[in-house]
Amino acid sequence: MSAAGGRYYVEQEVTKLFRIRKTILEMLRDRGYVVLDTSADLEMTREEFGTRLAQANYSRESLTLLKQHQHDPSDQIYVFFPAEERVSVKTLRDYFVRMDQERVYKAILVVIKSLSPFAKQGIQKVASQFRVEVFLEMELLVNITHHELVPKHEVLSTEGKKQLLKRYHLKESQLPRILITDPVARYFGLQKGQVVKITRPSETAGRYVTYRLVV
Repeated sequence: MSAAGGRYYVEQEVTKLFRIRKTILEMLRDRGYVVLDTSADLEMTREEFGTRLAQANYSRESLTLLKQHQHDPSDQIYVFFPAEERVSVKTLRDYFVRMDQERVYKAILVVIKSLSPFAKQGIQKVASQFRVEVFLEMELLVNITHHELVPKHEVLSTEGKKQLLKRYHLKESQLPRILITDPVARYFGLQKGQVVKITRPSETAGRYVTYRLVV
């Protein structure tokens, strides 16, 4: 690869990682984690990001994030950017040791390629202790909740869910469903049993509200 070609490849990678990082930060903010509206987080420009990444020798590990929930400081989440194309079991083990030492029990892995069967098994083995979500890079290049065809989603609290069922005299099983694998459900990190409020525009009523149970 020529010098010019090499520079072009690096610039493309920087732009890609900048977009992914921004989507991740928006995702964490929408889940209730503390994300700053400053150059440290959401207001960082592409140029600032490129400079910082270059100073870190373009290390993906330098993109690691640790955020805490705005309502519960003990609720923390790591975001890891493994450098390997195929994440090894050793890398996962290193992450789990780090999380255990720091008492952080949630993590998001941003991976270049899908996990191997062995890596998936490794995550399943620690599922009782750690909640680990895996996103491919390509899934994070665009924030899907910003698309005009995706309606507004709001996750109900436990109390909000109880009030909803009581108000309409419903059983949980009577609610329409949304799969836990749905892209929007994954974006919000929804878990089975949670309820999400979906608001769509309506030409007649102004807006149309539905509720879905995560299954």
